[in-house]
This record gives sequence, C-alpha cells and structure tokens, in this order.
Amino acid sequence: MNKSGNNAPEKLVAIISQDFAHPLYGRMLNEITRQLAQRGHVPLLLNHSDSLAQLADRLQVSGAIFLGDMPADALPATVPAVHLCSTHAEAISVDDYTAGVETGRLLLSQHYQRFGYLSASDLRSQRLAGYAAALAAENIRLEVLLTAGESDRELAWQATMTYLKQARSSERINALFCENDLLAFGAMQAIRDFGQGAHIGVVGFGDMDEARATTWHLTSWSQPCGLQVEEALNRLLEERTDINGAWRQGELRCRHSHLGKTKPGEMSQCGCANRH
Repeated sequence: MNKSGNNAPEKLVAIISQDFAHPLYGRMLNEITRQLAQRGHVPLLLNHSDSLAQLADRLQVSGAIFLGDMPADALPATVPAVHLCSTHAEAISVDDYTAGVETGRLLLSQHYQRFGYLSASDLRSQRLAGYAAALAAENIRLEVLLTAGESDRELAWQATMTYLKQARSSERINALFCENDLLAFGAMQAIRDFGQGAHIGVVGFGDMDEARATTWHLTSWSQPCGLQVEEALNRLLEERTDINGAWRQGELRCRHSHLGKTKPGEMSQCGCANRH
C-alpha cells in the first residue's frame, strides 16, 4: 500500500528541467512534489541531457513533467509527458491571449502613449498578440519589440539599456509589457540605472515571489500554479483532461510598477521611483 492509503501502486514520475534554479520552476517543483506525495507517488528530478531517454527507460518512469521549453522528443514515445511553464503547443498554461489583452488595458488606463514589449526570444506568442489587440482597439500601435535572447535578467537589462541609449527622449516608449518577471526585473533595473528622467510603466508575467518585494513592487499576471499542477497530474496519472478548467484563468496582481508618473512635487509610488 502506498502512502496515500489507497491500493494504487506507487509510480515514479520524472520532473525534467534545464534550470531548476529558475524561481518559477522552483515554485512549480514544490507544488508537484507536494501533490505527488498526496497521491502516493515518487518524484524523480532529472536534468535535461542527451542521455535522458536512456535514463528514463532504465529507471522505468511512469511519466514525466517537463518544466520549461525542451524538445518534445526528449523521451521515448512510450513515456507519457506533460509540459508546464512552456511555450509547447500542448503545454498547460493560462490563457495567454487574455493575459495580453488585460495587461494592455491596464497600461492604457494610465494614459500612456507609446508601448513596447520585451520577449525572451519568440515574438509569435498569444500573449503578445493579445497585448497588441488591446492597443489596436484604441487605435494605438505597438511601437517597440525588444528581445533579450533568453529569460535572463542581465540580458533584459542589456536589451533595455541599449534601447534607452538609442531612442530619442521624445520618441521613447513609456509602457512596457515583459514576457516574464525575470525580464521585467532586468528592464526596471535598466530604467533606474539610465535615469535622465525616464519613466516607463512595467508589467511582468508569472507573479514570482520576488515581484512582491519592495525593491520592485512589480505588477504581474498571476497564474494558478496549484491548479495547473493538478491538471498535469490528472492527465499524466489518470488520463483525465479538463480543457477549459480553472487552471487556464489568471489575474493581474497590481502593485506600483505600472503606474503613471505623478506631477512634480508629489510622492510617487511608480516603479521608477522605488530606486530613491
């Protein structure tokens, strides 16, 4: 009998990632191991490598959960797998298009005029499409697309700083939606370091724990990690799928970083003011 107290045999479930240190993956990992324990199954952490398929076969894993973007053929076809925190076509994730639309509307409410988007690498996401659609509905064009190359705050800092140095102050964007919170942290730091009176409202995605820190006060789109993990395990262990479940629904966590700049002499709570 397994630890959950039922007669179902224990299953060995592989959790596979290229970067377990990623803050969002860490939160997901805690939730996965907690829910697996409740079901009486055993987690196995594996770093992605060329020998992954042979290792999974040798250990006879019953299924796998991929954290992050990895090749779909990394495991034998006989091993069922689900994807979390991924742009994979069948990944379990929130409704990105709605997230983009709601973020665009939030920034529009601050009466910004020039808008940008910062991505890791892929500029074809539904998140970006929804954001652009919200702006287009108000006859506003998405003017600047920045790419960091990876989900890395230092690369985001470099991409944002390069843009700030090259753009004329009169043409500079004043609102920026970032593909994830790590990119948002890098962008905000670049805005602060650049100074020169630059103000850009910033919104992230993922609502990492660090987003709530007073260093950032980052407004971010929050996703229901617990429900997403539950859906992943239902698919993996019970072959049960809820396509339109609550796991697809997220919400904006509004803090200070998206706020417009206040009038001179007023105390500001906007993102750029937190550097003082």
